[in-house]
Amino acid sequence: MGLNSGDIFETPALFGSDDEFIANLFDEFVMPPFSILDRKGGKWQSRKRQWLRLGILSELGRDDELIFTKVKDSSPEDGKRIREATDGTSVFDPVLVECAVKWFSPKDALVLDPFAGGSVRGIVTSLSKRHYIGIDLREEQVESNRSQLEIANADYPPTWIAGNSSHIRFIAKDWRKKADLIFSCPPYFDLEVYSDREDDLSNMSWPNFQYEYQKIIKDTCNLLNENRFAVWIIGETRDNKGLIRGLVPETIAAFKEAGLSLYNNAITADPQASSALRAGPTSEQVESSLQYTSTFSYSLKGIGVKLRSSVIRPIQRNSY
Repeated sequence: MGLNSGDIFETPALFGSDDEFIANLFDEFVMPPFSILDRKGGKWQSRKRQWLRLGILSELGRDDELIFTKVKDSSPEDGKRIREATDGTSVFDPVLVECAVKWFSPKDALVLDPFAGGSVRGIVTSLSKRHYIGIDLREEQVESNRSQLEIANADYPPTWIAGNSSHIRFIAKDWRKKADLIFSCPPYFDLEVYSDREDDLSNMSWPNFQYEYQKIIKDTCNLLNENRFAVWIIGETRDNKGLIRGLVPETIAAFKEAGLSLYNNAITADPQASSALRAGPTSEQVESSLQYTSTFSYSLKGIGVKLRSSVIRPIQRNSY
C-alpha cells in the first residue's frame, strides 16, 4: 500500500483488525499506548516501512560502523560481529517519533531536540505538523539533515542548528518562545562514538559525561513551557566488566534535579539485533541480553489540572 506525505497522517490506522477495541486504539494513537511498545511486530514494522518509503535517510552524515568502534577493552572481533548484526550504526525509529510527538504535544507545538543526530526526528515531527529545532554538535550531520528538507512539510520546516547543547542557554538566548515538548535520544555514553572532539559526550570519560549530561538536561528543561512534557529515549549501557552503568536512573535523577517529575515510562520490545547493541562488547553479554531494552521515559514540568487525564489520551485533547 503506497502512501505519500499528504495522506499518511490523516489516516493513522492502516492495519485493520477484527478486534474493535484494538482497531480504535490504532485509529487514535498510531500504536496502542501501552507500557510495552512492540517494535518487533508486523504492524509496527509495516508503519516503519511506510515512513521510510518517503525517502528518509537518517543515517546520512554518520560513519557506517559506529557501534563499539572505540569501546575500551573490546576485541576487534567482538565489535565487528555486533556491527554486522546491527547494520553497524543505529538509525532512529520513525514510528517512535510519530508516537511521541502525537501523544505528548498538540499540533503547531515547538519540539526541541538537544541531541538531534540524523534527520528522522525532524522530518517526522514536521510531517506531524509540529515545529522542530534540533541541535547537533557536528556541522556535517546538520548539513546532511538539511539536504533532506524537501521531504518535510513546507509549512513546518524543521530547523537544525550546528552547536554544542552544553551551551544551549546561549544558543537559545534570542528565541521568542519556549518549547512545548522536549524530545531527544542522547548518546548512550560510548556505545557509539560520533567524533574525536573533546566536547563530544560520546568521547568523554564517564565522570565527565555525567557532568555534561546533567547540565544539558537542566539547561534544556529551562527552555520548556510549564505543563509540558519531556520525552527521553534512553537505554542502559555496560562498563568494561559487563556491569550496567545506571544511565537510566542517572537520567531520571537529572530530570528531577531540573524540576521535572517522572510521569510515566514504557519500554520498547526491540528486535534482537537492537538489544545486542546495548548488551556489551563480549559474546557472553550479547547472548544473555534482554530484548526489552530501551526505556521510553516521560517527565512533566509543572503538573497541574490541565493534564489530569491518563497518559493514553492524546495530549491535544486536553485543554491548554
